[in-house]
Amino acid sequence: MVHQMIPISINPAPSASSNSNVMKRFLSCVCVALVVIGLVACGSAPLTPAGRPAPGQTGSVRSTPTDAAAIISQAKGRWVPVAWSDLPGFADDSLFEAWNAWIKSCERATAVMASICPEVRRLSIGSPQDQRAWMQERLQPFRVESVQGEATGLLTSYFEPVLEASRVPTNGFTVPLYQPPAGLAQRKPWFSRQEIDTLPEAQAALQGRAIAYLADPIDALVLQIQGSGRIRITQADGSQRWVRLAYAGTNDQPYRSVGRWLLDQGLVKDASWPGIKAWLAQNPLRQQELLWSNPRVVFFREEPITGADASEGPRGAQGVALTPGRSIAVDPGSIPYGTPVWLASRGPQVNLEKLVLAQDTGSAITGAVRADYFAGWGFDAGELAGRLRQPLQMWVLWPKPAQ
Repeated sequence: MVHQMIPISINPAPSASSNSNVMKRFLSCVCVALVVIGLVACGSAPLTPAGRPAPGQTGSVRSTPTDAAAIISQAKGRWVPVAWSDLPGFADDSLFEAWNAWIKSCERATAVMASICPEVRRLSIGSPQDQRAWMQERLQPFRVESVQGEATGLLTSYFEPVLEASRVPTNGFTVPLYQPPAGLAQRKPWFSRQEIDTLPEAQAALQGRAIAYLADPIDALVLQIQGSGRIRITQADGSQRWVRLAYAGTNDQPYRSVGRWLLDQGLVKDASWPGIKAWLAQNPLRQQELLWSNPRVVFFREEPITGADASEGPRGAQGVALTPGRSIAVDPGSIPYGTPVWLASRGPQVNLEKLVLAQDTGSAITGAVRADYFAGWGFDAGELAGRLRQPLQMWVLWPKPAQ
């Protein structure tokens, strides 16, 4: 599942090379020890930049991890070993939903994670206490940081829209959703959104490629940005069926946020989807201008929704079904797909301290401390996804070396 949003400017970090001689390893270990000793315990207090106490607190020293593991460098960040006591709320999460998401990740696990998957499956019927004890025995927590040492980043959210559609165009349903055109691979970039709406050759290339028709072009835009959606399609004979429209490609045009377009012109102060829709209600004649500000168009493929599929989300970039509230999209240059992650975020929309799985990505999800939280589907999920934008800290939970 590929989705976009208002771009977040996070500079990619250069890849760090490993040291090769004894003196460099010694200096590296000294640096690790100094970093660990100097960290500030975060507990379950509101998030603050690493190394600074929360307002009203004194700067207590973090405990040193029992396993003196080294810092692990990633292409776009680094992992710093910490103690389990540094994970806010670790003793309180029920873990059940996260464990189900973890078992799904084991279907497409990397070699490192595959080594512990038999134990993960066995513990699916274990108590939260058993699961927590096993995690502390078999995994090492690492705080995710940028290469510059910044441990606080950004959390946003995405969801799966639920929409009504028609298989054929009618008076009420006129906005087409397309499967990829036959010549998409031969022309890069393909026609822009404005060109698709106005050029006869673009419209000819899409002739007969419409999967369904929506009533609202803004709903179509939201569906394309989220990358997937549940659609109740009214067939030509009047019958109805539920399907999922899954991401199948783009026109390879740059993604431009319509919210950013509005902000840059000083037209709104609230660029959330509720804020955008409120502006459109007052400026209906500028709707086409707003739509054309984003040249990227997403194409879909139709997938049936069976009884089992109805309780699961779309497939993410890892290739497994997403779990509401337990799946996140990450930058794979910082966190590999299938990695269990402890997530902590406090803000006006929601307070989160929980186990999640890195199972997806998105074009705007770039940088080390960056995540997009899968909220699920439907109205409530859409409301959260449209407004969530708050500070984030993450800890990857990585298997300890075999003894």
